[in-house]
Amino acid sequence: MSADNIKGLVLALSSSLFIGASFIIKKKGLKKAASSGVRAGIGGYSYLYEPLWWVGMMTMIVGEVANFAAYAFAPAILVTPLGALSIIISAVLAHVMLREKLHIFGILGCVLCVVGSTTIVLHAPPEREIESVTEVWDLATEPAFMCYAAVVIVIAVILVYRFVPLYGQTHVMIYIGVCSLVGSISVMSVKALGIALKLTFSGTNQLIYPQTWAFTLVVISCVITQMNYLNKALDTFNTAVVSPIYYTMFTSLTILASVIMFKDWDRQNPTQIVTEMCGFVTILSGTFLLHKTKDMADGLPTSSSVRFSKQTDNDSEGIPLRSSESFRSPH
Repeated sequence: MSADNIKGLVLALSSSLFIGASFIIKKKGLKKAASSGVRAGIGGYSYLYEPLWWVGMMTMIVGEVANFAAYAFAPAILVTPLGALSIIISAVLAHVMLREKLHIFGILGCVLCVVGSTTIVLHAPPEREIESVTEVWDLATEPAFMCYAAVVIVIAVILVYRFVPLYGQTHVMIYIGVCSLVGSISVMSVKALGIALKLTFSGTNQLIYPQTWAFTLVVISCVITQMNYLNKALDTFNTAVVSPIYYTMFTSLTILASVIMFKDWDRQNPTQIVTEMCGFVTILSGTFLLHKTKDMADGLPTSSSVRFSKQTDNDSEGIPLRSSESFRSPH
């Protein structure tokens, strides 16, 4: 392994550690803020005055910066799969620090999510060479990606204004869906902005192009939306469930967006494409297990036992009890 690859590996591992820990720190800050104000899960913003939440936010920013820097030293095939480690870190810390439990099938779901995501990433094609931010803008304004962006915006708006008020407090996929959909657009914009900065630092100024600033505005808007609904998800649901589902949905939609925008599958053979699709099926299986077992505690399989266990935990934490029925997906 080259010296640059080692640097990239260390940065990627550090990124996973910081990001995984940030979920726990932010949730502790959200719980602390909820004790003296309106919870984020029901529209409150009292967490903005909680120093612990800002520690978690800064931890996440450090992790994202480390992840961004890792791509400058090592290829994506090395860096991206390591992001799955943040799931394991957050689950372990949630068990130790937040006393959150995850059923054995939930653990299996985590494993399937990680395996599926890793399978997709490892078989993803190499990135195409980009020489100007205007080239990225041309790719982003092609009909295929414009249709994808329009569909994402429409679904996100429907989720926010139709489903969030009705099911946001009982169905984890609502909040995470908004985060993941918007996140797929933000990553494409971050990638464009990163290319612009890289070219600028190498001597070709990209800051003179309006496309650079347009991508910057998209990044800011998308990140604010992501953080808002991620906070709601963390404040409402188990951290060990939010982290894997968010990771898998975000990764899947980001790869889909990249395939459409950068035409990645044009440079792949059928075997690679089929392998990626198998990864998607594995992710869906893991997500299903997590969604169906997230309100189950080890050794307490019955609904009455689960209800009693959750009542005990929630009474001690001052969190209103939600019945096991409220966690089920609508048919």
